Amino acid sequence: MNSPKKQMMAVRVLTLIALVLMVVAYFSPIWWVSLTAPNYPKDAFPDGIRIHFHFNGVFNGCKTTPSTTGRQAEIIQADLGDDLAARDEPGMASKDQMVGLDCVHEMNTINHYVGMYPIATGAPVEVPMSKFIIGMFAVMMLAFMATQRKQQLLIMSVGFTAVSAWMVTDLFVMGHLNTFAEHYYKEASTFFNQPEVLDRWVANLKTASVATTGGLIAAMLILIAGVWKIRPFVLLLALVPALLPVFFVLDYAGWLWFFGHNLHPWGAFTVKPFMPTVFGEGKVAQFSTYSYPYYGYAILLISGIAMALAMLIRRKMMREQNPL
Repeated sequence: MNSPKKQMMAVRVLTLIALVLMVVAYFSPIWWVSLTAPNYPKDAFPDGIRIHFHFNGVFNGCKTTPSTTGRQAEIIQADLGDDLAARDEPGMASKDQMVGLDCVHEMNTINHYVGMYPIATGAPVEVPMSKFIIGMFAVMMLAFMATQRKQQLLIMSVGFTAVSAWMVTDLFVMGHLNTFAEHYYKEASTFFNQPEVLDRWVANLKTASVATTGGLIAAMLILIAGVWKIRPFVLLLALVPALLPVFFVLDYAGWLWFFGHNLHPWGAFTVKPFMPTVFGEGKVAQFSTYSYPYYGYAILLISGIAMALAMLIRRKMMREQNPL
């Protein structure tokens, strides 16, 4: 692979593979978390109380069959329903709601007992902005496949303009930011019914989303200027998307720290501030916790490795063309 043409072909193939895998990973579960306890027997909860983290939200990870749904409803009602119904606590599932178990709701119920905020309050800016960040990375990777600076600048100018227009139209013109804020309020208020606090959180969410929108547009302009003025700057077009698996874990760990160190006094059980398990197994009160990457993270890792290899080949080419 000493020929520049062959090297560039390898760069393009690796980058295209990385781009496709990154998009696939966006629609895949990246990480999973499960809670198990003696009162959730394996015959009814084979995977425990399980949730899946995606770039665009948190989803139910519990598998139910006709043979398990009735057993699940029976167990949950026995453990929680009668006592909590009498106390009329918010967020508690009725018997009808338990059929076809939603483990995001169930995990929120469990977390409620140790004073944790609802899962929906985590990553409120990252979730709605993730698709635009992936779009920006996709443009960067397409530009990285070009060999001429003019081509790179053209791809970036057109692509970043399209991503910016999509972002502004989606969030503000079509009102999806307001829709997400309403959903955020509704989900959070199910377990945390303090309107004055929630109003402040929603206001902060909107302000942070506006700031992030401006920050992404500014970042795109800086990338264009950097590629225009600094020749090695093109390598950043590959390096930043290659680090996406790292960014995900750092953000995930950061929000786990927030949840574990900002416990509310509503908890029925007093638990000292703690760092929830990022990777592996842990223990909180009577619950065993499991936190592991899922197949989407493997796809994301392969994408990152392919992008890193493409960057290294391109860096070698640049050094050969302009030796010191």
